Amino acid sequence: MKEDFRSVEFAPGKTISVETGRLAKLADGAVMVRMGDTMVLCTVVSAKEAKPGQDFFPMVVDLRESFTAAGKFPGGFMKREGRPSDGETLASRLIDRSLRPLFPQGYYNETQYICQVYSSDGQHEADVLGAFGASAATHISAIPFDGPMSQVKVGRIDGDFVINPTIDELEKSDIDIIVAGTADSVIMIEGEMKEISEKEVLEAVKEGHKAIAKLCEFQEELRKEFGVEKREFTPVEKNSDLEDKVSAQAGNRLEEILSQGLSKEEFGSATSELKKEIIETITEEEGYEETSGEIASIFGNMVKDAVRNNILKNKKRIDGRSPEDIRDIWTQVGYLPRAHGSAIFSRGETQALVSVALGTKRDAQSIDTLFYEEDQTFMLHYNFPPYCVGEAGFMRGPGRREIGHGYLAQRALKMVMPDFEEFGYVIRVRSDITESNGSSSMASVCGGSMALMDAGVPLPKPVAGIAMGMIVGENNSVVLSDIQGEEDFMGDMDFKTAGTADGITATQMDMKVQGISFEIIEEALEQAHKGRLHILEKMAETISTSRETLSKYAPQFVRMTIDGDSIGAVIGPGGKVIQTLQKETDTEIWIEEDDQGKGQITISADSLEKAENAKKRVQAIAGQLDEGTTYKGIVKAIKEYGAFVEIVPGKEGLLHISEINHGHVKRVEDVLSVGDEIDVKLLKVEHGGKLRLSRKALLPKEDE
Repeated sequence: MKEDFRSVEFAPGKTISVETGRLAKLADGAVMVRMGDTMVLCTVVSAKEAKPGQDFFPMVVDLRESFTAAGKFPGGFMKREGRPSDGETLASRLIDRSLRPLFPQGYYNETQYICQVYSSDGQHEADVLGAFGASAATHISAIPFDGPMSQVKVGRIDGDFVINPTIDELEKSDIDIIVAGTADSVIMIEGEMKEISEKEVLEAVKEGHKAIAKLCEFQEELRKEFGVEKREFTPVEKNSDLEDKVSAQAGNRLEEILSQGLSKEEFGSATSELKKEIIETITEEEGYEETSGEIASIFGNMVKDAVRNNILKNKKRIDGRSPEDIRDIWTQVGYLPRAHGSAIFSRGETQALVSVALGTKRDAQSIDTLFYEEDQTFMLHYNFPPYCVGEAGFMRGPGRREIGHGYLAQRALKMVMPDFEEFGYVIRVRSDITESNGSSSMASVCGGSMALMDAGVPLPKPVAGIAMGMIVGENNSVVLSDIQGEEDFMGDMDFKTAGTADGITATQMDMKVQGISFEIIEEALEQAHKGRLHILEKMAETISTSRETLSKYAPQFVRMTIDGDSIGAVIGPGGKVIQTLQKETDTEIWIEEDDQGKGQITISADSLEKAENAKKRVQAIAGQLDEGTTYKGIVKAIKEYGAFVEIVPGKEGLLHISEINHGHVKRVEDVLSVGDEIDVKLLKVEHGGKLRLSRKALLPKEDE
């Protein structure tokens, strides 16, 4: 094989290069993709045959980053890459969702993609490069594939669209959206944006698709030069005889079930009873005793066809709704007394119990990946326990689905969150799905918005989300608002949008068929806009603006500024002074030097009194003692004329014998002992920094 790179300029100033035939030659397909100095090796291997009895497509995608790609060491004790980061998991999901619809119907051969980042320039991200490379590797291989496809990222800076923006460019962009598609249509969309309109989203998708078409054309050229002959693939033939028997037994009873407008549980129970009856009847016949599994599969397809036909012909859904109807919504806030904010959001048979915790800077999550090193101050974690769908199962750590759903909800809310410099709290939102029949990620957005407002987080506007679906027929298609589980499973599109009343903040679209026209995307966006406004109105009946006060259980903050020369004194040798301060005042203290050389100090505690006490002591150490202020001090030495009291580490003042009590004190030892902790008032800071203290100024005369 040839071993040099081929390149294409797919957008103004943007070039991708591809090499094949040098590395991973035993894989079915392998390409090294390069943009800038970021390089990703993409490989694919697919079994020649499906395993016996296999009835689903076992495809796995893993995008992994190597820290040596940027000349870095991984954090932690082991100093080697471990479990995939959330970023790697999310990128793997994006690639999977873009490729999966492009394999032939009935292709059940085990297939694995590995996209390994081997070089990183810190500017060109690997996610879209991995998707392009995965498609190119498959397209030039012998694996049956209805591609090619490609992914691009679309940004917008000062009103101009930018394809595959660098990390620096993204910081100035109001759009960060990934679009995947073939040369003719769109397959997948995911991203975040700063309250932009449906029209602007569509424009971004169209702009991205222009670049996708060029990248698909480039892959066709690669196939002509490097491709091998595709393997023949013939789907398993249908058992027409058995299908006829199942159809005859079912008769029109599926249509009767669908005409009743049933709940998820009622629909599942009715179809299960019918399936059981059909299996028992047919397997009693000679020659059909071992066909129960095949009958169940045929019946499942019949249910799917019946649901789809009922929507396409009658515009009626399983629960009796019309395509645009949204299920009943009820909400509640303040449900959990000790959480800093909480909400229940219920829509039909989908329910999220969302809680918020406000923390200090120490609670920020340290992110150390190939492309990003930062402290994450806002996070949303999504949990999907088995009971929410009426099943028993193991409780393990979050899987790819949980990470993906949580990140989508986090993206939607992130766009309206206050800056850390403005609010000063690390914020964690936890969404526990307690019932699920429809989009629980969008329920997490709605519940998360309400819980944040209940916590007093200053959101400028509430955020809501809605999931849309679509059924494609031979002559028409129907867009569905607020899809439930069966409609998602049996439909052709899952399209989620979240945002405020003024614009979209996050979106995600997946196709189960090969692509979708811009006209249908536009229709789905407009219908989703109406649904989002309806949900926002329902949420506003419970809470519409953030509470003015925080929970009494939330940490309290005090901020102050000291001279740069005093930073060392506050920290102390080896951190001894600041550690003592934190221990004695039961607070957490952070010191950072700003651009002007000043020390910016943040003090947090579980009560404002503790934080203010720590502030006084820091001021004292920094030479910012306030006359007339009360300090809690420790008696360090006793003399005939009084006691020396340390009011902050390293700062002692004289408590004269005449200032101990209102009455006459003959001997200091009669009242005080070394080590006593007492409250004193700072009367005066004299020339040279000497401190004059008083105890009696804090005592009522009757308590002498």
